[in-house]
Amino acid sequence: MEFRLDAAVSFVATHARIIDRRRLQLLLDGGSTAGLLAALDAYRNPDGGYGWGLEPDQRSSTSQPVAAMHALEVLATIRDDSTRAVGICDWLGEHALPDGGTPFSLPHSDTQGSAPHWVGADTETSSLQMTAQLAAQAHRLARHHKDIADHPWLAGATSFCLDAINRIGAAPHPYELMFVFLFLDTVTGRDAEAERLLKRLRPLVSIEGPTSVAEAEGEVLQVLDFSPFPDTRSRRLLGEATITAELHRLASQQQPDGGWQVTFPSYSPAAALEWRGYATVQAVATLQGAATL
Repeated sequence: MEFRLDAAVSFVATHARIIDRRRLQLLLDGGSTAGLLAALDAYRNPDGGYGWGLEPDQRSSTSQPVAAMHALEVLATIRDDSTRAVGICDWLGEHALPDGGTPFSLPHSDTQGSAPHWVGADTETSSLQMTAQLAAQAHRLARHHKDIADHPWLAGATSFCLDAINRIGAAPHPYELMFVFLFLDTVTGRDAEAERLLKRLRPLVSIEGPTSVAEAEGEVLQVLDFSPFPDTRSRRLLGEATITAELHRLASQQQPDGGWQVTFPSYSPAAALEWRGYATVQAVATLQGAATL
């Protein structure tokens, strides 16, 4: 797909966080893995979790599940085989609820610049949306990291997700559906069940246009949000023609400044820039077919 790579690189250099600059460098020219890990370590807390705005719209310094997800996302991209990912899974195990799920957020008082859905989150009930995105990134890494594949937290989280997905009746919230798709694309060892569930949920994903999110005017999810990786179950179900059209659409959305926009509101000036940097790296990876499992 044609897009202006040099302009994207320039945008990331002038707008994005160091961690996203390192991610793009590694994606394009095999830049330093050690440098990316050093950037990730800046968000790590002594308890083994991650915080400090690794999730741009949750700027708490405290360790939070969504920050753990982003840390696993980085580690999965580089197939890191250090002890970092095991430490994250250990931390998640400490905060998992008896059913194996993880709350959407953990309690925190430093809420400045955080989105309302983080500030007012239920901290005592397991969230399918959160647990699915955590387990999805862990399963990506587990394909190359036996200690993650065998980790008891991931086993519990996987069972929680599959049980909850099997109980889905009416259409779930679009973001929950998006992370359920990512989980079902990446889960290992339960292939037949994942395939069956994806086929059942596939009609809930619009291929005729974007899926609207009710929280904010203009906020939408696109097909590639539900199916970001090549050679996956969901892409086979969605079909080559749909994915090709979506890749062309994504390329066409590059802005004059070289970056990509997000359609959801940001809750601090820092987050507004950080999300665009993150989205631009994701777009380049998707368009180059490099965001592999």
